[in-house]
Amino acid sequence: MQIFDYQPPAVPWLDIRYKDRDLIIINKPSGLLSNPGRAAHTFDCALTRLQTLYPETILVHRLDCATSGIMVFARNKKAESHLKTQFQDRQSKKVYIAEVMGDMTQEQGVIDFAIAPDSEHPPYQKTLPAGETGGKSALTHYRVLERRENSTLVELSPETGRTHQLRVHMLALGHAILGDEFYGDAEVIKAAPRLCLHAQSLSLTHPYSGKSLFFCSKHPFSE
Repeated sequence: MQIFDYQPPAVPWLDIRYKDRDLIIINKPSGLLSNPGRAAHTFDCALTRLQTLYPETILVHRLDCATSGIMVFARNKKAESHLKTQFQDRQSKKVYIAEVMGDMTQEQGVIDFAIAPDSEHPPYQKTLPAGETGGKSALTHYRVLERRENSTLVELSPETGRTHQLRVHMLALGHAILGDEFYGDAEVIKAAPRLCLHAQSLSLTHPYSGKSLFFCSKHPFSE
């Protein structure tokens, strides 16, 4: 099992993009946990940092520690319930940008591989062959944005939110995300100083006003 060496970034300590009485939007940096882990040294995270300023802050969803980008937090129980229902019912829309290894030949497509925990190598996940039971359905739409010398920049739009979904789906296509220390080989890990996965935008409905909201943070994977 891989040892988790947690060194959360100090700058930016918090990048708050929007707040009102019901919700807070941040741009989470790569290397910062969304919520505390079990170990004492993982207490420092996006949630606890927000709670030092706004003690009522409630976690709504998570991004992997190595993934950067847009996150929403609730500021009261009613907003929490409303926002979580949007995620569960697939009413919200999330768009990620990733830089992956190799040249993706197909311009766009849908990845429809069920995902299950890898019981022999926790906490890793794995895709299951068609017809095999024991996993959860997972669906990811992808679109090529730019072809580079040894990599491809892609837009990923997940319909589901399984653990490590985008990382294992891209791996299943033979195009691991650059810098992925969990699923990548030595070449993939050395190709980037961090996981090249960024939650670029989030669309949702405001839990109080009912208005449509859109938040965006441009990906940092420019050449």
